[in-house]
Amino acid sequence: MTFSHQPPRWIGPGSLEQWKLTWVAGMPELKKELCRLVDTLREKDPAWIEVMDRARLELELERLEALREQVGGDLEKLPLFGVPFGVKDNIDVAGWTTTAACPSFAYTATQDAFVVAQLRAAGAVMVGKTNLDQFATGLVGTRSPFGAVPCVFDATRIGGGSSSGSASVVARSLVPFALGTDTAGSGRVPAGFQNISGLKPTRGWFSTRGVVPACRTLDCVSIFARSVNDAHQVSQILGRHDPLDPFARMPRVAAAGMNPRPKFAVPSPLEFFGDQNARAAFDLACRRLSNMGVDFTEIDFSPFSELASLLYQGPWVAERLTVVQSLWEKAPESIHPVVRSIVEKGFQATALETFRAEYRRAELAGEIGRILAGFDAMLVPTVPFHPTLAEVEADPFGVNSKLGTYTNFANLADLSALALPGPFRPDGLPAGITLLAPAWHDQALAAFGGQWMATLQQPTGLQTKFFPTHKTSFRADGCVQLSVVGAHLSGMPLNHQLTSRRARLLESCKTALGYSLYALTNTVPPKPGLVRGKGGGQIALEVWEIPVDAFGSFVAEVPPPLGIGNVQLEDGRWVKGFICEGVGLEGARDITEFGGWRAYLASLPK
Repeated sequence: MTFSHQPPRWIGPGSLEQWKLTWVAGMPELKKELCRLVDTLREKDPAWIEVMDRARLELELERLEALREQVGGDLEKLPLFGVPFGVKDNIDVAGWTTTAACPSFAYTATQDAFVVAQLRAAGAVMVGKTNLDQFATGLVGTRSPFGAVPCVFDATRIGGGSSSGSASVVARSLVPFALGTDTAGSGRVPAGFQNISGLKPTRGWFSTRGVVPACRTLDCVSIFARSVNDAHQVSQILGRHDPLDPFARMPRVAAAGMNPRPKFAVPSPLEFFGDQNARAAFDLACRRLSNMGVDFTEIDFSPFSELASLLYQGPWVAERLTVVQSLWEKAPESIHPVVRSIVEKGFQATALETFRAEYRRAELAGEIGRILAGFDAMLVPTVPFHPTLAEVEADPFGVNSKLGTYTNFANLADLSALALPGPFRPDGLPAGITLLAPAWHDQALAAFGGQWMATLQQPTGLQTKFFPTHKTSFRADGCVQLSVVGAHLSGMPLNHQLTSRRARLLESCKTALGYSLYALTNTVPPKPGLVRGKGGGQIALEVWEIPVDAFGSFVAEVPPPLGIGNVQLEDGRWVKGFICEGVGLEGARDITEFGGWRAYLASLPK
C-alpha cells in the first residue's frame, strides 16, 4: 500500500470527543493545538485552496472568548467549541474568497452560508476552503485548476469528487469534519475512496443558502467525518430550518431505527466494470452484514439506472448552465474544458423536453419508492471501481459516468444516503458501502451506521489504530425517549409495538431511587406496574427512541391501569415512561426486591 500523503508533522484529534478533551484542558491548550494546526496548513497541499493564517486565527480566538462569556463559561452550550473544520470552496464564509475552483468566478463572501453560520455559532472554527471539481461538476476530483486531489492511500488513484479536498483533509485527521456538497454523489464517492463516512441528508434538510449551486433543485450540503457519530452530531446542528431558503423543507419525522433484523435491498445485477477487488470487498461486507442479522433481497435496478441517466443526459444540465452562463459569455476559456463541454449541453434543453423529463423523473421516483417500501434500506457499493488518474485523463466522461452508477439517482428520487467505510479490498485500497433510504430516514441510517462501524472495528481515514468513537446512543430530533419496564422490553411479547413503529433501543439502565415494581393481576400478557413513592429502590429498564408521529398511536394501545408519564433515570434525566394508577395495585405482588421484570420472571417456576 502506498500513501500519497505521508502523515504531516502534526495530526490533530480525529473526533469531536477528542477535540473536546482539548478545550476541557483550558483555553491555553486549545490555542496551542489550533496554532499547531494552522502552522501545518501552511504547507502546499492540493486539498486546500485557501487556509487560515495566524492573524485570522487570533480573530477566531477572540470570537471564541466572546462566545464563552455569552454562555457564562458553560461550554456544553457550545457543542463544537474550538473544533476546526473545512469547507468546500463553493460554500460562502464571510471574509473568505469563494472560487468554486474557478479563479475567474471568484468573489469575496460578505456573509456566512447558513450552514457555516450554524457551525460557527456552536463554536466551530473554519480553518480552510477545500478543493473541488470546478463548479461541483464531476465525481473524480481532477477538474480543478488548483490541482487534482489524489487518494490518500495511493497517489496514482483519484480521490473522488467533487468534494475531493474535504474528504482528503478529514481522512488525514487535519480536521474532524468538513462540509461538502452532493448533487450526483459528491458527498459519497470521495468518502468511499478515503475510508471515511459521508452523510448525504434528505434534500432540503440542510439549507443551501450561500452555496454556489450545481443543480439548485437537487443540491445538498454534505458532511464528511471519520466517525458516524460525529457526522450525526454535526447534522443536528445543520438541520435547522432556514425560512429564507426557498428550497428548504421542514423535517418530517420518520424511522428512528431499523427493524431488529433489517431487510436490505441489493441491486441486481451488480456492476463493477471488471474490478474484481471491488467486488470481493463488497461481497465481504455483505457477509459481515449478514452476521449482524441483515437479510438481503435482490431487486431490479433498471429504474434506478434510468433515473440516474437523466441527470446528465436530460435537461438538468441547464441548471448548471444558469450558474456559469455569464462567465461563459465573457470568458469561456476560463472554465475547465470538461466542465464547459458538460454545461454547454444546457443550451440544447427545451421547455418541452424539460417537462417531459420531469414527468419521467416523477414516475421513476414513484416506482423506486414502491420498490423500497418493504425494506429498511438499499445497500450498494459506494463506487463500483477505483480508477487511476491516468484512466480519468484518458476517458474523463466515461469514467466519471461509471463512478455515478450507484449515486446519481439519489437526489432525483428524494432519498437519504450514508456512505460508510467497508472492508478493505484485497489490494489494500478502501472500499466503501452506501445505505440509501426514503427521505427523512437519516436518523435510522446513522443509527445503523454506528452499529456497523462498531462491529467492523476498523481504523478510519489514514489512522492505523481503531478508536471506538462510533457511538450509537445519540439522541435524534423529532423523537421521544420512552422507558419500558415490562412486556415491551427487548424479546418480550409486546416489544413488536415498538419495533413496528421503527423505534430504536438506546440503552439499558435503571430508574432513580424511590421506585417500586408490582406484578399486576389479570393482565395478558403479564405486565408489571411501576410506582414512585416512599421507599422502593431502583428498577431495571430500557430506554427506546420512538418517532413523534408514531408516539400517539403507541400510547393509544396502552391499557389501564397503565399510562404514560414521566420517569426519572439513575443519572437524573427525565424521560417518558410507563407508570401505573394506584387502583391497579389491588392484589398485585410487590416485586421490587428483584430489581426488574426480567429477574422476577426468571425466578418463577418453569
